[in-house]
Amino acid sequence: MTRQRSRAQQRDRNNGGIVHGQALQRKLRKGLNGLAQASEAERLRLAVLGAKEAVFDWTLSDDRIVWDGAPGFLELHPRPERLRSGAALLAWMNTKSREVLCALIDETEIDDPAFALEFPVTTREGSAFVEMRAVRLLGPGDTIERIAGIMRDVTERRKREDRLSYLATRDELTGHLNRTRLREELSRKIASAKTEERSCAYFVAAIDKLAVINETYGFDIADDVLVATGKRLEDSLRTSDVIGRTAGNKFGVIVSDCGEEEMAAIAERLAASVRSEVIQTRAGMVSATISIGAVWLPEGASTSQEAMLRAEEAIEKARSSGRNGFAVYAKSAQRESARRRLMTIADDIVAALKEDRLVFAYQPIVDAKSREAKHWECLLRLKRTDGTIATAGEFIPAAEQLGLVRLVDRRVLEMAVQKLHAHPDVRLSINVSGTTAGDPSWLQSFISYVKENREVAERMTLELTETAAIHAFEENAKFVSRLRDMGCRVAIDDFGAGFTSFRNLQMLRVDTVKIDGAYVKGLTSSPDNQIFVRTLVELAKNFRLETVAEWVGTEDEAKMLESFGVDYFQGFYLGQPDLAPEWLKE
Repeated sequence: MTRQRSRAQQRDRNNGGIVHGQALQRKLRKGLNGLAQASEAERLRLAVLGAKEAVFDWTLSDDRIVWDGAPGFLELHPRPERLRSGAALLAWMNTKSREVLCALIDETEIDDPAFALEFPVTTREGSAFVEMRAVRLLGPGDTIERIAGIMRDVTERRKREDRLSYLATRDELTGHLNRTRLREELSRKIASAKTEERSCAYFVAAIDKLAVINETYGFDIADDVLVATGKRLEDSLRTSDVIGRTAGNKFGVIVSDCGEEEMAAIAERLAASVRSEVIQTRAGMVSATISIGAVWLPEGASTSQEAMLRAEEAIEKARSSGRNGFAVYAKSAQRESARRRLMTIADDIVAALKEDRLVFAYQPIVDAKSREAKHWECLLRLKRTDGTIATAGEFIPAAEQLGLVRLVDRRVLEMAVQKLHAHPDVRLSINVSGTTAGDPSWLQSFISYVKENREVAERMTLELTETAAIHAFEENAKFVSRLRDMGCRVAIDDFGAGFTSFRNLQMLRVDTVKIDGAYVKGLTSSPDNQIFVRTLVELAKNFRLETVAEWVGTEDEAKMLESFGVDYFQGFYLGQPDLAPEWLKE
């Protein structure tokens, strides 16, 4: 009996132990789950804190908001202690954003409970932009009970986006419309004039001898003159008129409701606004005048492209007589023929862009000592529909005049990057036109595209002409610096054709100087050119710049250039442009 009782007690103890152990395991599991949940919540809280976001939970029934996350966000509000209710949040918003959020709250049929909203707010230091990303949570009766989500300060992002948007439509230096945007406005004015049977006019005003101001006072002072001239022109216009900067020293002006007989008086008013008083600059007082060309619309041109072209023709006539001139476009058989040819080329360019008929001819740039090709310059060609090839000189000037060159230069960049991806052992050089080099928004888009393809950047060289580089010096200096930071090399093409100093080249941070072929052709028989090239090469070496001699046409020229210390040669003698070099076939 005792033994049986002992066994029963032992069994009870065992069963009790099992029950106790199971209870202990349940508690342990519950505790571990709690710890895991706490850990996950803590990780989320740290992530939100690191992202500088504030989590909010807005209960609509009592209008109470509970915040968590980045404490700095609440400090945006002038009275952060008040931002504990939906009413305070709504009061912080502008009217439009408040109406949008209230509409989201009142919505009865909800397809997607999540939403995003950006709105401006007033802060202690001025203003900011806030982004709200949230979800609407339904309660009984399918009405919205709570809104939960995150908010963050997106002011810096909005500033960057606004900046890019501004550069896409505005000239960065003067603040006026850029050429593309001005042309759009001109198209609308012409269409409106045709529909309403009214007239308008397009004027181009060019600052006389701006290059002389550049050389005499420096680029900063020339910029002062540009800004002041644009401001004076703008102040002399009516609110219905439009002004934009179309090129380095040129402004385009659209004058509404303008009779043909009024054009001369308007041009005189514009010219007088600039010449009447000297311009105050950082270097003192500078005198400036403008020459003006104009076209009466829509009689003088049926499209904006045509109007701009004809105004340019008129200004060339105005400038032929010296400073402060004025001329109105007048039809002539010779000019009409040239215009039609230009328009035909423009149509060919647009069609070639659409049909991928722009191609490269690759010319080798060879080492002066080994005579081996080290990289290749991509020379643009247009393949006509009949299979013949047009060189860049046959269509690029027209593209620049008609504002198409930005599209062409973009395609050149895309084509070069594609080839670099496909041929990892090849180095390529591409050219940027002078018109594009002065367009800040285009330069920014160029940099963005290179950044997206950074893995091939170190095998790409960008060539800027000397005149283009000095035309918008400060902007190009920033452009070159950012490209080099991404691994690109930069060369100054046709060096010697303009007035760039080696000090400017050093400020531009370029890698290579390409000697203008006009100094290389016939070098062996020209002592003056020999002195120029030898001096240029010596200066380049002092500034640690590589040199490339263009238009090398004979062995004697090559040997003489090598003796001067030139690093690379380029020219028909060493390799003609080739649409299909051997490396491309591999």
